[in-house]
Amino acid sequence: MMSGKVSCFLPCRAGSQRVPRKNIKPFAGFEFGLIEIKLKQLLNSQRLDEVVLSTNDEDIIDYVEGLKFDKLRIHRRDDSLASSATSTDALVAHALDLIPQGHILWTHVTSPFINSTQYDDIISAYFNALEAGYDSLMTTTELHAFLWQDGQPINYDRNVEKWPRTQTLKPIHEVNSGAFLASSEVYQQLDDRIGNRPYLHALDKLTAHDIDWPEDFVLAECMVREGLVPL
Repeated sequence: MMSGKVSCFLPCRAGSQRVPRKNIKPFAGFEFGLIEIKLKQLLNSQRLDEVVLSTNDEDIIDYVEGLKFDKLRIHRRDDSLASSATSTDALVAHALDLIPQGHILWTHVTSPFINSTQYDDIISAYFNALEAGYDSLMTTTELHAFLWQDGQPINYDRNVEKWPRTQTLKPIHEVNSGAFLASSEVYQQLDDRIGNRPYLHALDKLTAHDIDWPEDFVLAECMVREGLVPL
């Protein structure tokens, strides 16, 4: 199997607009919330060599500076790269500046149910995909549903069958932003966090749950309380 140094880029800006203090507010019994959960998951990964946390959130910096892990690197991000208007393209260049060599796994604290075992599986799948001719990986959620656009179905033909069984529909992959994985060369050459031929690594809906809105936060806490997902 192919291998190489894998560094995690974990962007975590202050000033969440939809869920105030989303990244560090108490969550499901964790005092420091999503950032506490995500750092534990990443630092417990057997396949990650380094975790680079890029943040301008002083509360997060105060919390993280008390942690003593050799493979954790804290970068105090400039506020100009941490506004709601900051483009992903700008963050791609920022990630490359911080991790100029090796492979970059880009993930978010807002995916609390991608745990250390799953990160290891994602990294293994990535290196297997490289051997198979892919150049990158991103996690997705498979949609088996009746999907329409511009007044027409986009994943089935009503001239063949008006209402096929959903199990027989060709799935469409939704990018869930749980993880992106590519080499620093891809970042440098394409100015992107995926290459021209990404491998689509599907996650189940619970694992892929992303916290973006207040109701996502509440639902995620309910999922933990009910024991539906391991952290």
